[in-house]
Amino acid sequence: MRIKPILMGGVLLALAGAAAAQTKFSGAQQCAKPDPEYTVPVGDRPDHVMALMKQKCTWTSGEMAGVQLKEEDDTVVSDMSGSVALDKGFGVGAMANGDKYFGHFEGKTTMKDKMPVSTAGTFTFTGGTGKLKGIKGKCPYKGTFSPDGSATFQIEGEYTLPAAKSGK
Repeated sequence: MRIKPILMGGVLLALAGAAAAQTKFSGAQQCAKPDPEYTVPVGDRPDHVMALMKQKCTWTSGEMAGVQLKEEDDTVVSDMSGSVALDKGFGVGAMANGDKYFGHFEGKTTMKDKMPVSTAGTFTFTGGTGKLKGIKGKCPYKGTFSPDGSATFQIEGEYTLPAAKSGK
């Protein structure tokens, strides 16, 4: 009878799809003032500046794969002009168990009197170690800045992890 192998193949495909299903993510970060922070005038207008900065962040809430998020280091390049900055960068995060995740982000920051006020964009996971090896996903983020340059971020989105490999 040929029905059993076909039915079993369908069940295995359904299980494989469920194992790689997207997982909802929600978390919050508190980030220190960027250090170091370098700025260079572009020269085409008085308010056009390129910036390179490093920012250390601490997760105040959030977990992935059942493990608490701990910290993240972001490296940011920002094209600032007037009341807008276009940001691109990379993030390397650490989990409570020592696993790491990697990703890149793009966003737009609103400026007032040459100081950042708020930001929004998307963080894209590109890989990781341990439980997070092979992580993929996108998480939109929103943030607000304090006058001292520190920031608070809210991140929500989805991620997937590769299905666990069989021991056979």
